[in-house]
Amino acid sequence: MAKETDKSTVTLQGDAFGEVRIADDVVANIAALAAVEVDGVAATAGNITKELMNKVGMKTIGKGVRVEVIESAVSVDIALIMEYGYNIPTTCKSVQERIKAAIENMTGLEVSDVNIRIAGINMEKQDR
Repeated sequence: MAKETDKSTVTLQGDAFGEVRIADDVVANIAALAAVEVDGVAATAGNITKELMNKVGMKTIGKGVRVEVIESAVSVDIALIMEYGYNIPTTCKSVQERIKAAIENMTGLEVSDVNIRIAGINMEKQDR
């Protein structure tokens, strides 16, 4: 069972040794990494603030990902850039399943929903 301590972390109930806190950014990074592992996904798409932060040297793999943790349930919103030529509904279903499995396996939190927004299509040909 998890409890929310503040808006940016979730605390998992521990035992006599103490507690484990997971930052929302960590959950967002897990989601982003899981998404880009799926064939057909080029990258996550961030907002202008995160793009500017990247330009000044602050890297964030979780750009384009917003997570909300309430109790032990996680809601994920992610913006993706797809590769040209892939079926969007099929690829998105794979992304949803991959994100759900990754977050649940790594954190023990339950994923209630994974909402995907397609922000663009990568038209560059890549050697495979």
